Amino acid sequence: MKNSNSSLEFLPTKFILVGIPGLEAEHIWLSIPFCLMYIIIFLGNGTILHVIRTDAALHQPMYLFLAMLALAELGVSASTLPTVLGVFLSGTTEISFDACLFQMFSIHSFSIMESAVLLAMSVDRFVAIYSPLRYTAILTLPRIFGTGAIIGLKSIMLMAPLPMLLRHLPFCGHNALSHSYCLHPNLVHLPCGDTSINNIYGLFIVTSTFGLDSLLIVVSYGLILHTVLSIATGEGRKKALNTCGSHVCAVLAYYVPMISLSMVHRFGCHVSPLLHSMMANAYLFLPPVVNPIVYSIKTKEVHHGIARMLSEKRARV
Repeated sequence: MKNSNSSLEFLPTKFILVGIPGLEAEHIWLSIPFCLMYIIIFLGNGTILHVIRTDAALHQPMYLFLAMLALAELGVSASTLPTVLGVFLSGTTEISFDACLFQMFSIHSFSIMESAVLLAMSVDRFVAIYSPLRYTAILTLPRIFGTGAIIGLKSIMLMAPLPMLLRHLPFCGHNALSHSYCLHPNLVHLPCGDTSINNIYGLFIVTSTFGLDSLLIVVSYGLILHTVLSIATGEGRKKALNTCGSHVCAVLAYYVPMISLSMVHRFGCHVSPLLHSMMANAYLFLPPVVNPIVYSIKTKEVHHGIARMLSEKRARV
């Protein structure tokens, strides 16, 4: 430990991770569902990425944004995998200070990317329904890739100050975290100094990304509903709304656990640590598990692309 000016303050060299509070004795059994979730996440999102990359028919705005979503979800999952499996499979509960800050940075950066891509996908659906004849003219490949680059750059720049702010805070012997990975709301409660700057900047990130993105998604769907209601035929309305079904599922799978976790962190001081842990796991694991399944089943073109890929592999065998 590195001593600071006060004997009571120190910069911890490591943090202690907790898997699921109260269920430490069951960690080896709990590793089974976590391993299954990681298999689904990497296999499902990896398959979607492979199909979109290799199938020329899917080189369209909607599917390119879906590929960005899959990449962001793979990034979140890859960020949590080392410590989650370490805690549940081998009982490794320690993580170095710098590794914890890097994991926190990675998890939150990819989460911000997820939110921004979901917003881009809602705009994509609005353009496709409002102006289908000009759809590909408006959402050109340079604009799509430019949007992806801006999303990635924004996420990194917004998150970059947080690790540096945490490094300059005094710690007073508290280094036990509530999860099997490092999240900023958990880390910011450990220092014994003034964390107001961290809290204010954290709130700024939440409102300028998740808050603004969710508001604009609601606005987009308001415009989509207004456009759909102006379609003369019932069949046309149904067809237009069906193109949004998978995206609505993705939005709900992402924002419902996130909002629930935020409420628990802000107002659930006396709530069981088990609930904190379950909500954090739902926030990080539900979207990357659900989305590839939903898009593979509900999106006809992706479903057919996967079927073609599997049939080609069988033919080679």
